Amino acid sequence: MEVEMDMMENLPSTISPLLLRSMASSVFTYADKLFINLAEKFKPFEIIRYVLITSFLFFLRLLSFLFLSDLPPKSQSHVYTFNPPKSNDRYLIGSGVSDSGIARALSQVLSIVNDIPVSSRKYAIVRSLAEGLIEENRREDAEGLREVNRAVLSSAFSRTLSYLEAAMVELGQDRIGHDGAGPAPVQYWVKRALRVVRSVGDGVWAKEGSGAVREDVNRSGNSAEKLAAELLWLAQKLVDCGFGEEAVERWASASNLASLSLLAEPRLQGSLVKVSTFLFKQARDMEMALDETEEFYEESRRETKMKMLTSWLPLLCRASNGTDMPVLSINEKAELEKVLEETIELLDHEEQEQVLSLWLHHFAYCSSSDWPNLHALYCRWCTNSRKLLLLH
Repeated sequence: MEVEMDMMENLPSTISPLLLRSMASSVFTYADKLFINLAEKFKPFEIIRYVLITSFLFFLRLLSFLFLSDLPPKSQSHVYTFNPPKSNDRYLIGSGVSDSGIARALSQVLSIVNDIPVSSRKYAIVRSLAEGLIEENRREDAEGLREVNRAVLSSAFSRTLSYLEAAMVELGQDRIGHDGAGPAPVQYWVKRALRVVRSVGDGVWAKEGSGAVREDVNRSGNSAEKLAAELLWLAQKLVDCGFGEEAVERWASASNLASLSLLAEPRLQGSLVKVSTFLFKQARDMEMALDETEEFYEESRRETKMKMLTSWLPLLCRASNGTDMPVLSINEKAELEKVLEETIELLDHEEQEQVLSLWLHHFAYCSSSDWPNLHALYCRWCTNSRKLLLLH
């Protein structure tokens, strides 16, 4: 009853901003269509249109802020209350043992690890808590707890992959449409202005203590390098728990992330090279551990190897490997070259051609790196290809 009374009291203040926002949106949509037509004929109208878009978005954010500031303090509190898991709960990772209390607890802890920045003094505490829970589950040596570790860690790995891809897309937006030569286009400056407005609005919003702060504002600690380091950590935990194939398959399927990595900053590329190196070795170890009773997995693993090579081999060729702070040591580079050779040689002849052609393209056109050097393997493939031709 009390809740209903609060809703009735807040109803006028709720409807007015929403009605005003709806009316403004309708007017703006009509005006925008008009300016689009005019911009096709007269270039100055394009500048006016982008200015209006910026102003309108700022108006909507200001309106939302004023609306939230009118709400009673009770609705703006940061008090945490436990809610039973729902079908769309961000911590829900499955059913059965994976939907148990310990699974939800571990999933929440890993999600918080993603959320808070490394600079926070709580980061080490939360991450240590996660490691403790994972290790305790592993030491129990019970199938149910093994499944908890597998499901939660796999879910966390996938979630971190998504966060990293989103962070890299945002990092790359400033470079889109402006290469630094000549004056920047209107879209570039409008995009920069919108990001400034968004940052200011989010800062004011957070300062006011609003409980409606957007989830991505809370996740301000999600720097791309931090997420890449957490991916490596999660991959190591999956391997320690005996589920390395979960990380390998997800990394092999991250083709969009691999494409974005080619344009990333050197330090971020270095972090991604470390993840790739670890998982390439893990994939090789999985192949060596394959026995005759698991031959029906061979086709699936072959496809995974192909996806992993075609996705991440270009990064290995193009990533910055500076001499001041090398990403990998000389021995580590030599070991990975051997791993790559062994992995490629297990593929079919046509698949080897596809992978080696991809390697040659990126290796030849990247002047800043001479690694990985698969020249010997390429020559062996050419020799085999020549023999196959003569046999026919």
